[in-house]
Amino acid sequence: MERVMKGVKRLLGEVDIAGDKSVSHRAIMTNAIADGDAKITNFLSGEDCISTLNIFRSLGVDISVFGKEVIVRGRGMRGLRAFNGVLNAGNSGTTTRLLSGILAPQSFESAIDGDDSLRLRPMKRVIEPLSLMGARIEASGGNFLPLKIYGRRLHGIEYDMPMASAQVKSAIIYASLYADSESVITEKVKSRDHTEIMLKSMGADIEEKDNVITVRPIEKLVARDVRVPGDISSAAYFLVAGAIAPNSEITVKNVGLNPTRAGIISVMRRMGADISVEEYASGGERAGDITVRSSELSGTVICGDEIPTLIDELPIIAVLACMAKGVTVVKDAAELKVKETDRIDTVYRMITALGGKIEKTDDGFIIEGTGELSGARVESFKDHRIAMSAAVASLVASGETVIADAECVDISFPEFYNILGGLHE
Repeated sequence: MERVMKGVKRLLGEVDIAGDKSVSHRAIMTNAIADGDAKITNFLSGEDCISTLNIFRSLGVDISVFGKEVIVRGRGMRGLRAFNGVLNAGNSGTTTRLLSGILAPQSFESAIDGDDSLRLRPMKRVIEPLSLMGARIEASGGNFLPLKIYGRRLHGIEYDMPMASAQVKSAIIYASLYADSESVITEKVKSRDHTEIMLKSMGADIEEKDNVITVRPIEKLVARDVRVPGDISSAAYFLVAGAIAPNSEITVKNVGLNPTRAGIISVMRRMGADISVEEYASGGERAGDITVRSSELSGTVICGDEIPTLIDELPIIAVLACMAKGVTVVKDAAELKVKETDRIDTVYRMITALGGKIEKTDDGFIIEGTGELSGARVESFKDHRIAMSAAVASLVASGETVIADAECVDISFPEFYNILGGLHE
């Protein structure tokens, strides 16, 4: 489906943001292997999270859905049932990698597959540490879906993370709950810690000191209700839109402000964005309301430890950089190559199509801000973050912008276009 979009004179209003995708995934998974019933509110009903929900139904978990409220009746750590078929993860790398850590220590065999895009994403990064724990996992070419997991007893591990990946870390943590001895995971750079926060609230024996995580095996988890905060990755599109559109002011409500995820706020402030935050607690996770206003922006350098805190927001930050004065450099972001698309390449193609000045590098890109973009036909490459970034760019571009395969946003944010349209004056 193509979507035609035009520039706007201003954007005004409040946005109740969709539930955080990372927390929604983990709320289903963790309560599924806990004892007791749990209510999940503000659950994100995007396709990725529905893939997780459907897989755990296939594994014998009773899950009821009432709009954005989900009831999970946990089966306990050893109560999952074998599924006589292939578990379909759709487009979700989070589902696949975290699920691998949960299935590896079970008493049955499992098979996981996904769509054509997911079949191109590397799985060796999670297979290797799980195999060191004693797991037996077969993959196409040793690195790709489909996976065949032969459940077996696991051992504790001492593992130095070679990359900043919350998905790989979380898979090891889940597997470590079932191991016969403690596991110690060391990160070079701290990645998002939603798994640790949730598991500790449900009775897991997890100790964190600096970038070292110690996980000790346990017999059970206790189900816990989860209020899912708004997804800062989804909020990012409205924050950037409010900063770059003329005469605009947008308040995004109930946004998750976990420090391992909130790098975009620091970057936008450093670039001169007029942002204010009213913070409050939300079930163990930090959250708050964020207000952004039209801003004079300047280029910056984004690199190093900051990258894991905003890796998913780099496509929309590229749009922000086009509207800033001076040069913005993104480096140390080679992880972009193994997302739903090679996002170094697809960001380059998107910005180039819109008339922006961008140079791609091995581990990021360099953008010379001109303050101008031109409407064009933009390929989304069926990547939801490219499509949403192009939609925000269209608000300040001259002429019409046509986004190809625009419906791919349903993967993470089905209401995106309606919410964005509701802010137009």
